[in-house]
Amino acid sequence: MYRLKIFTHFAAAHNLINYQGDCENLHGHNWKVEVVVATENLDKSGLGLDFKILKSRTNELLDTLDHKYLNDLEPFREKSPSSENIARYLFEELCNSFADDEVVVDSVNVWESDNACASYSRT
Repeated sequence: MYRLKIFTHFAAAHNLINYQGDCENLHGHNWKVEVVVATENLDKSGLGLDFKILKSRTNELLDTLDHKYLNDLEPFREKSPSSENIARYLFEELCNSFADDEVVVDSVNVWESDNACASYSRT
């Protein structure tokens, strides 16, 4: 199995719902996003997936979050926009985006700081 990984980022504001502490207040992060896709096959160029495609589809999705108040967005109106829920949302949306390709989304990691990360994966 081949795995391809990219890092990208977005900035947004949020506040956690049903949380007792500072993070229930409005605040923001410069999130770093790590996306890993997997494939068993390579194309005639020896690529599992062109990194340009992976970056483009991921950044198109992140553009819908960038410089937004996440709590106002449809995916997070009923659930807290925690790093965990953001990772799952990105994972599911990217799975839809790559549904017709020969790659599968393996995992999405969302870093809210240099040393704090939440992950969502198939297993």
